[in-house]
Amino acid sequence: MIVTTIRREVLTLPAAELGPDNPLPPLRLLHEVHRIDDRDRDELPRDIARQAGYEPLRSLLPVRVRDGYGRAREPRELDALVIENERLRATVLPGLGGRVASLFHKPTGRELLYRNPVFQPANFALNGAWYSGGIEWNIGATGHTTLSCSPLHAARVTAPDGGEMLRLWEWERLRDLPFQIDLWLPEDSDFLYVGVRIRNPHERPVPTYWWSNIAVPEERRVLAPAEKAWQFGYERRLQKVPAPSCAAIQQLPYVADYFYDLPDARRRWIAALDEDGHGLVQTSTDLLRGRKLFVWGKGPGGRRWQQWLTEPGAGGYCEIQAGLARTQLEHVPLEAESEVSWLEAYGPLSSPEAADAVEARLEAALPRADVDAAHAAWKPHADTEPGEVLAVGSGWGALEVLRADWKLPGTPFGESTLGEAQEPWLQLLRAGSFPEPRRVRPPGGTLVAPHWRDMLETAPATPLTEYHLGVAQWHGGDRAQAVRSWERALELAPSLWPLLRCLAVADQESGNHERAADRYADAFDDLCHERRDNGASWTAATAALGREAIEALLAVRRTAEARGIWERLHPGTRERGRFRLIEAGLLLAEGQPEAARDLFRAGFEVADLREGAEAIGRLWARLSDEPLPAHYDFRMRPPEA
Repeated sequence: MIVTTIRREVLTLPAAELGPDNPLPPLRLLHEVHRIDDRDRDELPRDIARQAGYEPLRSLLPVRVRDGYGRAREPRELDALVIENERLRATVLPGLGGRVASLFHKPTGRELLYRNPVFQPANFALNGAWYSGGIEWNIGATGHTTLSCSPLHAARVTAPDGGEMLRLWEWERLRDLPFQIDLWLPEDSDFLYVGVRIRNPHERPVPTYWWSNIAVPEERRVLAPAEKAWQFGYERRLQKVPAPSCAAIQQLPYVADYFYDLPDARRRWIAALDEDGHGLVQTSTDLLRGRKLFVWGKGPGGRRWQQWLTEPGAGGYCEIQAGLARTQLEHVPLEAESEVSWLEAYGPLSSPEAADAVEARLEAALPRADVDAAHAAWKPHADTEPGEVLAVGSGWGALEVLRADWKLPGTPFGESTLGEAQEPWLQLLRAGSFPEPRRVRPPGGTLVAPHWRDMLETAPATPLTEYHLGVAQWHGGDRAQAVRSWERALELAPSLWPLLRCLAVADQESGNHERAADRYADAFDDLCHERRDNGASWTAATAALGREAIEALLAVRRTAEARGIWERLHPGTRERGRFRLIEAGLLLAEGQPEAARDLFRAGFEVADLREGAEAIGRLWARLSDEPLPAHYDFRMRPPEA
């Protein structure tokens, strides 16, 4: 008999590099597709309408955008943690959001998940980089978590049955909430148990979001205990429909979400089974009430995305999901100084029959009462202090714990995890002043929560302090005050371009596009005079600012100035697919449509093409009457929508 064990392993996969983060503060949300049109809200059930309008995300701050990755893959080593008993083997990637990359059932020799054979970031997370496959843990706000490609803390902990348990934990920065995920395999169990806890240490309610997304091979029969579902597509309409049949799902032409309308009294579960009735079932305690199916559809755009996220011959996937609310368009209030927890279970199921028969098979394999009992048994162990540290996440939790002196049993955020990113904020906390950098470089990230903003407001008003204060004020909705802070900083700042860029965004938001173009042009000039080398941070800053400046100048038809910025970009930046697309737009604006078409004919790949974005198709329509070439077709909705 094999006792449950946890061991380290290294996975070697064809993988693209993540590259540097975008150093410009995200003063605006990325293109967002998961919103309900206001005209539909009055027709929704009261709780869905209320929670869909509750504290939507205003910005990504303090998180940065991750758009520095490419599409050149080569074998790379990824750290993994394997938890295993005699029945199951789960492979977890602590450095990439704690993703369960594989769940292998030994007696049948079946992989229960869709296991992506490559690591290829794509622009699906709230802050950019995300990858497909396995089981991902989404916390924060509507969409894929900003932690998709970030490290989590990991350690061994004693499980409720005395065996070993793998604990993952981090500080979620969009909502300032600590969370943990405990994974264990009871002896002789065919099910992976997952205990999740989210804590709100604040003295105010905080909007909370959680969805567990499970990728499974497509062409599966997806079953859940519901007769109706809420359908949501990229037309942004949420409408009640019959729960889709398996045949209907497999013929859908475009991307669609189906949120199953589970009756309150029914057990929470969802299953994906192959044509022989074998596959995966996920179930949970009742708190995790939502269940969802995501499909790419059979249209050319959906097929192109499937190819984009993996490699030829890998096969496609769909997702079955479980969440705190009925739909992913909602945030749930977590009361002040409280916590919420639940238990999930993942395992094999074989049933060729319909939903009622599947539920009976599930009840025989893992009774509903046993899931509730496992949750109750786990809860006292959620506070158990971790043993051997297996992976280290960020230092942001340690900074917040130091600031507020919070006690968070079970999830230690030790001072040893503090790093360079936290250093200036630690000085602000301890000394009351924000340090000036010792060398010229792009400014670091800004903390924007009210307590950090208060500290910035009382600190000595140096240019860098005023810059960060303006970003925090902008995030808080005090846009006029933010502009005043940035303008004050301009008078004495040795580095002008970060301030000019922020002011340019403010001009765009207020409709003053000519002044925005002026400021972008001045900002890029200043950056080119200031940058010291071709290191990663300066190259990333030049690319990010250059991209925004070119777009701002083209918007007001200042084509020659846009071309001047293009020519000062690093040669390697100009070769990237995103900038090939920008160049095609620039050529068209210069009256050279044939040269722009030549760029399309030569081929390019926009690595950070956003989910739901249609920029390539719109530009092609201005260049040609021919159909959009298939390898550029990423459309997720009907052309006429």
